[in-house]
Amino acid sequence: MSDLVLVLNSGSSSIKYQLLRAVSGEVLASGLVEKIGEAHGGRIVHEAGSAEREYEGAIPDHRAGLRRAFEMFRETGLELTTIGIGAVGHRVVHGGEVFWEPTLITDDVLHAIDELSVLAPLHNPANVVGIESTRELLPGIPEVAVFDTAFFHTLPAAAKTYAIDTKLAAAHGIRKYGFHGTSHQYVSEKAAQYLGRPTEELNQIVFHLGNGASASAIQGGTAIDTTMGMTPLEGLVMGTRPGDLDPGVTPYLMRAAELDVSQVEQLLNRSSGLKGMSGVNDFRELQQLIDSGDAQAKLAYDVYIHRLRRYLGAYLVELGTVDAIVFTAGVGENSPAVRADALAGLQNLGIEIDPARNETRSPGIRRISPDFSPVTVLVVPTNEELAIARAAHKLATA
Repeated sequence: MSDLVLVLNSGSSSIKYQLLRAVSGEVLASGLVEKIGEAHGGRIVHEAGSAEREYEGAIPDHRAGLRRAFEMFRETGLELTTIGIGAVGHRVVHGGEVFWEPTLITDDVLHAIDELSVLAPLHNPANVVGIESTRELLPGIPEVAVFDTAFFHTLPAAAKTYAIDTKLAAAHGIRKYGFHGTSHQYVSEKAAQYLGRPTEELNQIVFHLGNGASASAIQGGTAIDTTMGMTPLEGLVMGTRPGDLDPGVTPYLMRAAELDVSQVEQLLNRSSGLKGMSGVNDFRELQQLIDSGDAQAKLAYDVYIHRLRRYLGAYLVELGTVDAIVFTAGVGENSPAVRADALAGLQNLGIEIDPARNETRSPGIRRISPDFSPVTVLVVPTNEELAIARAAHKLATA
């Protein structure tokens, strides 16, 4: 069977996609459909080799966005219905307690993913629509769901259990699930390969820092803790999400500010985090504000770093010994300041960054700690699409 895989990441108002070869990792085409369902500003950017296409106009729903993207594939010489795609891989955010391995999508599986929307109301419904759309556009091709929560299925009971009424928690699936699992697993395995050691011998702390952000403690290749919880709201400060928050804030806002449930969800998912504190959620814009003397932007940055360091300390204790600290994703890979400030003053713990190495940019894996440092600090570019493609190809050819 062909190792050509179409990978889809369907968000609430966007779709990211790649067409790539699972074995070599060669990317034939990629694109982004954004502002789906909005009255103005719908846009698709599509790249296939040296060919580029852009579309601007209304994109009423995910199906319409994918149809237009498929046309752009065709316009750049890639007819998806005849090119020989072996599988379609879908990033699905929440697998609940039902799914923890890549899963071939059937009607029953699709129904179960839809039912899990109660745990991820902003994500799973979009995942379902993406799956339904590709099943219509590419009938007969195996489709595989790869779950963001899967890598954290191994969390011990003490790490995944919330201290609330046991029967209520069990009845409604209330527990820590964790997210960004595909990325955490991918970069921790890449780090082990770079160090020339089996993952089973390594203890790692991974920081996935993008617009969404999470950290994990990985012991011998197995996740034992992570910052995100039942939803992606818990843990680190993010672009538009607050991370850890006193649970009492929600009922207080509902009483004092007279917000309803949907308004609170909107506040916590779209208007908090760096954006809520500084007005921007792009780290480049945040840095520009800081450079201009904006005190609120500096406070937002300080809160962000404070939370990183707090979880770093917690995971150092949980793991006992740490062999590697890994930074990945947009901010983790591209912000020397965040890496330096997150690990500042920890030489007595064997953690140190080489300033010159930290400032040097390169596309691959790089060590940013001194050679003599007991704890290796790495920058490892993530590639969730390749991980999803390989999981889909493996299952489709099993």
